[in-house]
Amino acid sequence: MGKIVTVSILGIGQRGVAYANEMKKQPDKYQIVSICDINKERLTFRSLDYGVKEENQFTNEKEFFREKRSDLLVIATQDRDHVYQAIKALELGYDILLEKPISPIKEDINRLLEAHKKYGGKILVCHVLRYSPCFEKVKEIVDSGVLGQIMVIDDIENVQYEHQSHSFVRGNWRNDKETSPMILQKCCHDLDLITWYANSKCQRVSSFGDLSFFKKENQPKEASDRCLECKLVDSCPYSAKNIYIKDEFWGRNIITDVRPVTNEAVLEALKEGPYGRCVFACDNNVVDHQVVNLSFENGVTASLRMTAFMDRSGRVMNIFGTNGDLYINEDDDIIELRIFGTHERKKWSIHELGDTKSSAHGGADAQLIKEMYDAILGNSDCKSSLELSCESHLIALASEESRKHKGQVVEIH
Repeated sequence: MGKIVTVSILGIGQRGVAYANEMKKQPDKYQIVSICDINKERLTFRSLDYGVKEENQFTNEKEFFREKRSDLLVIATQDRDHVYQAIKALELGYDILLEKPISPIKEDINRLLEAHKKYGGKILVCHVLRYSPCFEKVKEIVDSGVLGQIMVIDDIENVQYEHQSHSFVRGNWRNDKETSPMILQKCCHDLDLITWYANSKCQRVSSFGDLSFFKKENQPKEASDRCLECKLVDSCPYSAKNIYIKDEFWGRNIITDVRPVTNEAVLEALKEGPYGRCVFACDNNVVDHQVVNLSFENGVTASLRMTAFMDRSGRVMNIFGTNGDLYINEDDDIIELRIFGTHERKKWSIHELGDTKSSAHGGADAQLIKEMYDAILGNSDCKSSLELSCESHLIALASEESRKHKGQVVEIH
């Protein structure tokens, strides 16, 4: 039997729970021994889920950081808290699994890089799509050389309309003054993949986008500011009642701490809570559509289009090389390779590439947790380093700067 890595979780919301659940599935590798969260009720029932003793449950972050409490610290708090918490953790000697984004502030990203050089320790940023069977296969094809020289990468990030309303209009990532620009929070995955496939540093970007739809002037005249009081509650596609009453929508587990989650508990949470607000009457300011153009040192050009106006989620990518092109569509479950000058069409079903359903992000969460364990034991290197993860963040921040300056080209580094 190998070493059991002890784990502390800082922030036991959606992503903290996702990683904790994956670790719980691997009791021969991980043991969760400590949890810190400002929500006492959530802290209590999650601690029961993972068998954490009462003396190792913390609502006070300062008390939690008085000493090192485990081998590994999972940081899954709000975006602007990540860096100072990670630096404290490095000082105490933790290895760290750090939820993305690292930070929306360039100076903080640089501070963490310097602290990592000073204190050492392993940091794996949760760019989980590098561990997805789908995108691993794409990387394998790109690196095989069958496409020839990569020339252009095109990526569409479809943010399904319910997801947009939940996370980026009503929810925690609605306002970049409190968290991060949407191009960083939602699309640093895409920018990381594009950089991975381009295999080069990005030199410059330009970007356009706006918050065009989810604002007060677009609210129907007969609408109310709260969904449950609105005449349109049953007909509006963005009705909180229509969205959260559906058992299959993952967001219903987030809006209430009542367990088990019932429709009664959901409706109670919608009466006064933030998720019961009309999407046209929130304090949101992040974009609902944005495009980014990228130019890399090796001559590759790329584009990223993010839209909130889709009834399905999933990325659509095209990678164009001098000998062929590659098409990826997550929702249609296909990767298709087409070689120039031949009739060859090679296709893969994404769900057949690996275990894509046992964990989130098409099985990637489980693989990320496995790689973290191997890295801690020194058995392998991670697919990504802190430095590589920072690349996507610098691109995102430059993109947001460009967007705010009407598409002005911004040099990176």
